[in-house]
Amino acid sequence: MSDNFKKLPVQLSEKLAAELKAGTSLFQKPVKDNGMPAFVTPVNPTTGKGYSGMNQIILAMKGHDDPRWMSADAASYAGFLVKKGATGTMIEFSKSNDIQAVRTPEGAKIKDDDGKTITRTVEFEKPQTVKAFLFNGSQINNLPPLSEFLKKQDEGQSLSPVKRVEKLIADSKAVIIHGGEEAYYDKKRDAIFLPEKEKFESETKYLQAAIHQLAHWTGHESRLNRPMEGKFGSMEYAREEIRAAIAAMMIGGETKIGHNFGPHAAYSNNFQKILRDTPFEIVKVSRDAQKISSLLLGLGQKREVKQGAEKNLNFQKGDQISYMDTSYKVLDVYKNKSIKVEDMDGARKTIKATDGLYKSLLEVRNNVGEEQGHGRENDHSAEQQNNYQIER
Repeated sequence: MSDNFKKLPVQLSEKLAAELKAGTSLFQKPVKDNGMPAFVTPVNPTTGKGYSGMNQIILAMKGHDDPRWMSADAASYAGFLVKKGATGTMIEFSKSNDIQAVRTPEGAKIKDDDGKTITRTVEFEKPQTVKAFLFNGSQINNLPPLSEFLKKQDEGQSLSPVKRVEKLIADSKAVIIHGGEEAYYDKKRDAIFLPEKEKFESETKYLQAAIHQLAHWTGHESRLNRPMEGKFGSMEYAREEIRAAIAAMMIGGETKIGHNFGPHAAYSNNFQKILRDTPFEIVKVSRDAQKISSLLLGLGQKREVKQGAEKNLNFQKGDQISYMDTSYKVLDVYKNKSIKVEDMDGARKTIKATDGLYKSLLEVRNNVGEEQGHGRENDHSAEQQNNYQIER
């Protein structure tokens, strides 16, 4: 069967497994031959939206230095044109509405005084899984220079990458114990162990290692509550490692500190086995990685907002929830628990408590933030009392 007929997760898993085997994957080569980071956080330059989960990996693996990605239609609506002969990159996501060009009765697009196509938002009855072909900024004519875009992105960011990550670590309030030669997370003690900073090649390498262990730290039952019972060398252990590796890569791209997985051949071999034997696992682990990244990147902001506030796991007016490549703002909460939301395109809708989207948004809301977990009491069973360590 042609690769074109394989499901997108299968295509991604096969490509990533092949690169892991060759030693050329994003994990093994965090810096490209031209000195640029192998992973740059992809973003739509006209909406400011990022791309989440599996799509981040797909786009990053194309190897472009430019983080800007958009569809041919979106480029056209904004007054840009995809270069002739350019090949698009397919992504997959869920959407509850579509932006369509406003047309005349004859079918021609209507444009404003600046020559940009006028659009409208069309709502779907149920969220739909759709595919789209995106083009990198380097494949699109007349986009503003990349340097201008990056400068604008950094506006308002007063902290350097190092200071930003140091703040992220401090805001986590994670217990970090320095000493020894190994970096690992001990679930039983809910503590991260790291060698002294002087043991690392640089401060950046130390911070990258700390981010990786913080990714494991989020799996504790008081936070994201992931299954973490696998022993070293097991497939469950490898799944947790790949979650953390992807999350650390996402966080490293967002903070511009980069990532460094290290030459762990055993992990690489197990990663390949997971990807080949269960190719759809990439969807699950990348979704988990997105939750990890969102939690850690949002800790500081949530701490400022939630300082001293009573824990509330229900929707609140003003909640801003990022989900499936868009963001929803809660405009109102009704007595029957239904909510009125507005997405980043300005489309408004009322979501009932019985709707699947409602449950998904509530899960994301309560999995991202300083005080959020799953509300489970500690289970003192023998299995959970095992001294589980995630090493690196």
